[in-house]
Amino acid sequence: MTGQTAASPAPIIEMAGIVKRFYIGQPNELEILKGIDLTVYPGEFVSIVGASGSGKSTLMNIIGALDRPSEGSYILDGVPMAQVPDDLLSEIRNRKIGFVFQTFNLIARTTAQVNVELPMLYAGVPRARRAARAAELLEQVGMGDRRRHLPNELSGGQKQRVAIARAMANDPAILLADEPTGALDTQTGRMVMDLFHRLHREQGKTILLITHNPELAAETDRIITISDGRIVGQQKGGAV
Repeated sequence: MTGQTAASPAPIIEMAGIVKRFYIGQPNELEILKGIDLTVYPGEFVSIVGASGSGKSTLMNIIGALDRPSEGSYILDGVPMAQVPDDLLSEIRNRKIGFVFQTFNLIARTTAQVNVELPMLYAGVPRARRAARAAELLEQVGMGDRRRHLPNELSGGQKQRVAIARAMANDPAILLADEPTGALDTQTGRMVMDLFHRLHREQGKTILLITHNPELAAETDRIITISDGRIVGQQKGGAV
């Protein structure tokens, strides 16, 4: 979905000159991101690839409103993020972005159903509606028969499918997936990627995938390569 025309929708992610520094003003000051320009349009499936330490996760944290840049402009779904006060960032994250992590990040003592309901609880969705929505999402990811299971009763692939259902709870505009297959075997990872493709194809979700796996990256619409805090290449993927 590159080469957008004037009639195309506005970008859902628009970053210009993004710099991120840590330990500012100290002798050990680090500049991790060094002027990132990134535009993503609604409905794109984009992968971000790069070696460990290249800045991928730092960039993902800024895209996901988990952190703020030191310099630069970031507009998320039409909202200039620099103008959003800290106390509203969590609300934007909860409503606009679904996160999928390598380590699943499920709450151990609650069932799959309750894990999926949590983002809706924080968003103030009434109990009956969030219960119905969670059950529907778990069915969509093939986990309807595991609704009452705790995370320690699920395999890695099952946990990740629950995590994807949770990420979809508030029907976010964007899914951010940080090495979502990294802790899974090849066959289970394939199942998870197929699920992302289905969400992209059937629901038009905008998906950003961080991966070190070039084969997975090649399945996306566009591959962005980051090295030493800079975007050093972009190419069209062979989206399936």
